[in-house]
Amino acid sequence: MPGADEHEEPRAADGRVPGRRGLATRQRLLECTAEMLESSSYRDLKVIDIAREAGTSPATFYQYFADVEASILVLAEDMARDAQRLPLLVRGGTWRSKAGLARALDLVDAMFGFWDQYRPILRVVDLSTEEGDQRFRQIRSKLLVAVTDSLADVFRTFQEEGRHPPEIDARATAGSLVSMLAHVAQHRYGFEFWGIRTADVRATMSRQLYWGITGQKPPQVLG
Repeated sequence: MPGADEHEEPRAADGRVPGRRGLATRQRLLECTAEMLESSSYRDLKVIDIAREAGTSPATFYQYFADVEASILVLAEDMARDAQRLPLLVRGGTWRSKAGLARALDLVDAMFGFWDQYRPILRVVDLSTEEGDQRFRQIRSKLLVAVTDSLADVFRTFQEEGRHPPEIDARATAGSLVSMLAHVAQHRYGFEFWGIRTADVRATMSRQLYWGITGQKPPQVLG
């Protein structure tokens, strides 16, 4: 999981740009924070525990982050940047016929994988957003904008061909489909307790996505 900002140099808490060793220490602290979030509530995370796991001291932690929440915010920002790979799957090829259904399945799998990879951080982002934290709210609101806009562009292509009524809003349709996909990605393991196989969820979501975007009946169920 990346910890360095790709657009500006990571800085220490006092604004300094760390050297190579400092960057390595900062990265290790972020990795330990992410690892501990997998088994602990973020409210239970303590600076001393993260520092101990990273093999350093609380004083060193505070050189890079004001508190635990600040380190999680960095992880959330990195997660949001990583989400920008999802639109590439939408724009990377045709959405027609069997190839289009395969592209829909690729996007479903990528969303499922994204949620699996970042589930602990997404949990904090959602909770903090509900509590009114504007920093996490901004990350949450921007997280899936790019993939929504990319799907809306594909929708408009089929709309111009008469596959969708002209009064249907492309972005509203794409946003609804992405929200549905994100919700299923978040809760898909719960489906297994209902006896619903993940393979069937993947196939169903890919067909719904294909049909909703192209306005055409899916050619077949993919495995």
